Amino acid sequence: MKIDFTTATFKDFENIPDYSIAQRAEYFYEFLDHMKERGHMTYRLENTSGSDALLNINIANQNKEYVSFVSSDYLGFTQHPKVKQAAIDGIEKYGTGTGASPLIGGYFDYHGALEKRISSFFGRNEDEVVLFTSGYNANSATLQILMQKEDIAILDMGVHASVHEGCAFTNKKTFPHNNLEALEQILRISEDKYRTKLVILDGIYSQEGDASRSSEIYDLVKKYNAYLMVDDAHGVGVLGETGRGALEDNGLLDKVDFITGTFSKTFGNLGGYVIANKKIASFLKFQSRQHIFSVTAPPSSLGIVKAIDLVDEEPFWKDKLWDNINYFKKGLNDLGLDTGITCSAIIPVKIGDQSKMWDIGRILIENGIYANPIMYPAVPRKDARIRMSVTARHEKEHLDKTLNVFDDINKKMHIAKK
Repeated sequence: MKIDFTTATFKDFENIPDYSIAQRAEYFYEFLDHMKERGHMTYRLENTSGSDALLNINIANQNKEYVSFVSSDYLGFTQHPKVKQAAIDGIEKYGTGTGASPLIGGYFDYHGALEKRISSFFGRNEDEVVLFTSGYNANSATLQILMQKEDIAILDMGVHASVHEGCAFTNKKTFPHNNLEALEQILRISEDKYRTKLVILDGIYSQEGDASRSSEIYDLVKKYNAYLMVDDAHGVGVLGETGRGALEDNGLLDKVDFITGTFSKTFGNLGGYVIANKKIASFLKFQSRQHIFSVTAPPSSLGIVKAIDLVDEEPFWKDKLWDNINYFKKGLNDLGLDTGITCSAIIPVKIGDQSKMWDIGRILIENGIYANPIMYPAVPRKDARIRMSVTARHEKEHLDKTLNVFDDINKKMHIAKK
């Protein structure tokens, strides 16, 4: 089987008929060499400084500073001195790790403090939260144990890969993004066929940066006696009057059946959480394999507790973030570039043509801008884009520099909307 490297995506190498493991790996290695030769390898670059608006990157043994749009540290809390000090204090008191899973000695009082703080942040009780070592595991592990062959998971087609993985042991249907008519049709057909029906959404979608129609979908889900799960990883800290995310915007914080999220974005650390009623939460703590067989989060997680506090204590970070979002988005739109329907800190510049996208990614790097070229399967094949995350750490000079580079790119490559 011959793959055209000029139009190939990583997924094309996932499973090539009649190719062994070694043959697939060798062929993929050839593809990576093809990308490197053309300056298109903007993945797995080696950072030599902390996550921030300016990032030092080692490319071809040259360490240079770049304006970074690749981090989801939306409020800049990875660099906040109070967050760093809380993490340091945790290590000083407890050491660097836990050495055990939660059921057999790895549950410490700081885990309890984190459970209490994240649950109260959402107006829930501490016995209604389950901690995981990543946001990915929070979704995947929860769905794998809750949803079985007698059940059905109904997914917006834009949900995260972790959700799809979590549905490996159950029936699964997807509906076009935010399409209520299609969702209702699936709910109607499934109403009496399955033991449990669970609809799964993102609060903010990671590639478009747009919001789910969660309020309308909630009403529809309850009409058909189904459950609703919302992963608001990209909304928390960014949306809502008090930074509680897309669910706060829609008045659903106390209504949805499952809230999932991550500590790796707004809260500047690592880990994930699931919020459910206390009986389901208890079930997960004793049944979820990824929870009970994974070593628990390290003492540096005390930095998360402080980061959660800071969302309320220092709301000006969210204000600055939105100043940056509005300024940057307007600048891109004034150039005629297509930023889609984003309403968050995720701003895509839609290119469409994948080969153009590769070249734009290279030009951005050459001009000191680090942003993510995104292709299929993360987005449809003809919807390639440059995806950028704006943070509160960006200054106007960083945004202006980037807008000037995009202006030059547009003059040469004509990527503006027609």
